[in-house]
Amino acid sequence: MGVTIGSVCLAFFNKTTNIVTRVFLILLSASVYNGFVIAEVLLNNSNLWYPPWLSKANVELQRLLYNIVNVYFATVARKTVMMPWFLRRFLRFLVSLLAIIVIPITWIVNKRRNGTCPPPTNPLLFKSATSLTKMIRNKQIKSEQVVSAYIERCREVNHYLNAIVEPRYELALRDARLIDKMLEAYTGSTDMLAETYPLLGLPMTVKESIAVEGMCNDSGTDCDVRNPAKKDAEIVRLARAAGAIPIAVTNTPQLCMNWETYNNVTGLTLNPYNLKHTAGGSSGGEAALISAAASIIGVGSDIAGSLRLPPMFTGIFGHKPTPKLLSVEGHIPDCLDPQFEEYFAVGPLTRYAEDLPLLLNVLKQPGSPEIPFDKPIDFRKIKFYYMNGEGSDVTDKIGPDVKKAMDKARGYIQHTYNVEVEQLNIKNIEHMWEISVRVLFKIEHIRNIYTDPEKRELWVSTWPEVLRKLLGVSRHNFTCVAYGPVKKFFDALPSGYYKKLVEMFEEIKTDFQKALSENAVLFFPTFPSPAHVHYKIFYKFLNCGYLTIFNALGLPVTACPLGFTDKGLPVGMQIVAGRYNDYLTVAVAKEFEKAFGGWVPPNTSLETVQKYKNSVLGEKDINCNVNISNA
Repeated sequence: MGVTIGSVCLAFFNKTTNIVTRVFLILLSASVYNGFVIAEVLLNNSNLWYPPWLSKANVELQRLLYNIVNVYFATVARKTVMMPWFLRRFLRFLVSLLAIIVIPITWIVNKRRNGTCPPPTNPLLFKSATSLTKMIRNKQIKSEQVVSAYIERCREVNHYLNAIVEPRYELALRDARLIDKMLEAYTGSTDMLAETYPLLGLPMTVKESIAVEGMCNDSGTDCDVRNPAKKDAEIVRLARAAGAIPIAVTNTPQLCMNWETYNNVTGLTLNPYNLKHTAGGSSGGEAALISAAASIIGVGSDIAGSLRLPPMFTGIFGHKPTPKLLSVEGHIPDCLDPQFEEYFAVGPLTRYAEDLPLLLNVLKQPGSPEIPFDKPIDFRKIKFYYMNGEGSDVTDKIGPDVKKAMDKARGYIQHTYNVEVEQLNIKNIEHMWEISVRVLFKIEHIRNIYTDPEKRELWVSTWPEVLRKLLGVSRHNFTCVAYGPVKKFFDALPSGYYKKLVEMFEEIKTDFQKALSENAVLFFPTFPSPAHVHYKIFYKFLNCGYLTIFNALGLPVTACPLGFTDKGLPVGMQIVAGRYNDYLTVAVAKEFEKAFGGWVPPNTSLETVQKYKNSVLGEKDINCNVNISNA
């Protein structure tokens, strides 16, 4: 049966119309997104953009536009499903175009950020947590003196970083004095102390989204009434039971929904290595404070890279553990979906790699599998792999700074242990960006600004808040407002296509499990480039596929610093292993710390760091109490 010219023309017309419709919808979506981002950046730096009368007009506009917006998003959801590769690239191109607007705006808002974070000078601040708690147990130094030194440093640098939400200085000093009194009366062995109180006398900081009794726990949300935590989160309880002393809770984007740390309550957190650059998110407050030597250990959370991106941008260590290894109880936002803990984790952030096993042993959930976090490793018996990304059409390729750092790490393993670092090839890995996004957005009942206060499993209407945000009268940040429409968009996509993605996902997971066997690790970029200028994440957010892949796969990852760029910004990578092989990633991070120097504080040379780390504290250093009357 022949094909008529008419049928060919009709098929061509239908195909062309379909593509043109998709392109039009993508353009329209990108335009809406760009408008929101511009409004967000401007509003976050000014209180004078919108007159009061607009808030009244907003109410009327809500009623008029509600149905229009609903129809629009439903249409986009139907038309953009299963986009071919060239449309995905086109979408990335449109998002990248936002740089034309964002770059000049960020230049304006960052113009006055010309200060530099002062370097630490107190020798106590250069000691690892492992060393300090041993000195406290051996009565070489008092806990009060260590806590006082860190309080003083917090007060010195927070003026530059804006990383602290609420301090706990007086209560922390009281706790430290109680520990010192206990030690004065103690006559038992120090080994028994180390076993019972492995974090004895150490100051620590906590991401605000993780509950510390009596401290702010609103997770960056502008609330009518302050909501202090009624009890400690489980990991905070375990840390305190081991002798740690919380001294502050630190900044996070609202409800942890951003890779840039700012909110409408505390404001924007800055990077200690360059105040014009981001500290990342959502654990940016923790990372900034730790890297500035204002905290020695801390805890954060991770559902899309928040224990890995901030450490890379600030030159410290972070660890996303195997799912359910650490309890997530006491975190805001929480979730009713039992699958949530397969992708979400809490974990430690430290300046020194040797402190990761110390913290993980303490914070590990009772009843979880036993993992020898400080097990010695023979690297000659380890299988090493590397990947330069997930190969999608959506993310950017790694830049020269990241490539140079990863090449350096590979070269070290090859030359030191005569072990080849092989490139890992996973079938269909180029689809992992879409898979990870779809899997994470499939999680139901995450607490968000649309959660019904009366019925937790239900939402209030999203569009009134979207319109308020567009008109500049919303109390919430852009990413929290956008979560509602984006979730509805993904929920509206045909379920058949999602099933195909899940089938492909299972094959990818199986391939990773085979590759990352009992003695194998993978080197993977954290982000294509070092820390960028504030707000540039709004056109670089697609690159977070480098991070979400391992949340979706449920693999343990250690963020490891590898040095600095020529401009003085930290650069690092992710070290990945199979489930419950967290000890392998930690061991490799410790090895790279010895090889490349690890953490170096802002405006301080590596030689100065080594001098302080190796110094024996004298009487003057030990008696370094500070005046905290104004704390």
